[in-house]
Amino acid sequence: MTPRDAYAALSDHGRRISALEGAATILSWDQETMMPPRGGAQRAESRGALAAVLQDLRTDPRIADWIAEAGRDDDWPADIAADLRDADRAYTRAARLPAGLAEALARETASAHQVWAEARAARDVSRFVPALTRVLALRREEAAAVAAPGQTPYDALLEEFEPGARVEDLVPVFARLRAGLTEVLDRIRGAAVRPPKLAGAFPESAQMALARDLAGDCGYDWSAGRLDRAVHPFSSGSGGDVRITTRVDPSDPTECIFATLHETGHALYEQGIAPALLGRPSGRWASMGVHESQSRFWENHIGRSEAFAPWLLHRMSIAFGEIGVKKAGQLHAAVNRVERGFIRTAADEAQYDLHILMRFDLERALLSGDLPPEDLEIAWADRFEADFGRRPRHAAEGCLQDVHWSEGMIGYFPTYTLGNLNAAALAAAMRRDLPDLDAALSAGDLSAPLAWMRDKVHRHGRVMEAPELMERACGGPVDETPLLAHLNAKFGAIYDF
Repeated sequence: MTPRDAYAALSDHGRRISALEGAATILSWDQETMMPPRGGAQRAESRGALAAVLQDLRTDPRIADWIAEAGRDDDWPADIAADLRDADRAYTRAARLPAGLAEALARETASAHQVWAEARAARDVSRFVPALTRVLALRREEAAAVAAPGQTPYDALLEEFEPGARVEDLVPVFARLRAGLTEVLDRIRGAAVRPPKLAGAFPESAQMALARDLAGDCGYDWSAGRLDRAVHPFSSGSGGDVRITTRVDPSDPTECIFATLHETGHALYEQGIAPALLGRPSGRWASMGVHESQSRFWENHIGRSEAFAPWLLHRMSIAFGEIGVKKAGQLHAAVNRVERGFIRTAADEAQYDLHILMRFDLERALLSGDLPPEDLEIAWADRFEADFGRRPRHAAEGCLQDVHWSEGMIGYFPTYTLGNLNAAALAAAMRRDLPDLDAALSAGDLSAPLAWMRDKVHRHGRVMEAPELMERACGGPVDETPLLAHLNAKFGAIYDF
């Protein structure tokens, strides 16, 4: 077999895996949007069975032979070299998993998700504790099995979402960010200015219609996607099938608006990966920190920007009539109003990362065993009070508000903050390249930022690894500096400090 024959065989096998992963994604999407309540047990079995098939394919011993043979040719173009790199990484990780563990994880997390949804609705943590305990035990088993030499268990799980990242590297960056956020919040809380609040009637149908309009304004391809409602908004899929969800609060349209823009950002990334890369290892997202940079960019640097406020005011006035503010500057201040809310997804930019850093600390303690699941509710409330000065009134606005732990996504939360760091750096670079950006945003023309992101980020998939991709797009390594500069500038103007 020649190197090219080996690469062709590896590619055919990889496309089969990718197709079945797409089927698994649809099962998960359906569970959160369309599945009847009594379907949970059957869905857990279906997802477990599919995970077992996928695990068999991912650990096929021929993969190692194909990679070794293809690797004998060291003159591959960058995209094929990336395919081989990531195929090797995925095979090595999958081959280390004990038999049956992938199936057990898929089955348990599907079941735990249903339990979480019911516990959240009942505001009763005790209903979720047994399921969370089982998920954590399986994740610990997985971490122990797949950890590379020198990796901690948490690093081994973080690797799934942010390849190459290590806690020891994140902690000092997050500490500097936390100190900077505290300074910003102290200035805001000491300011005399109080931005207005929105007021009016915000029917659910009008919110969903506006959500569709805004996603379309951003460039979301409706022939390759759809919008539905979910308890916890998310985006899923790739290429020609990229679906988004949102949620509606009849008293506050901003929940729907910014959840939609957030998930549209994710979807634009998936819709923008070069078609030639789809179904290949290099046709995936570079990292979840890059993925989250796209959602946070469209949500905050576009949707909550001063320049976009005139167009957003126009859109909201058409949808709802009177909204309690009449000028674009008032709307900009209102949608960036800083309040001590309990819900992460509704948090303003100044406080959002404090929500993430709390979860980052708590989930590391859960994984290590230092925090027993039955003590999570109290530990969460104590930490929240220390960071935000209030205690959650019930579990649905406390430790049951996020879906991640029910899905076994230990290691995902820090990628939100990495996404904010990346988004601020990308926005600063974009403004250097597009001096007329604000004028376009004011008119609702979002084609220029989308084209810039397509060129700098989307089309590349995982041909470059995340640090290189971000450094090329931003003109240098990413740290906390651009985000803190952005927050100080934005909130300094709004709160006059």
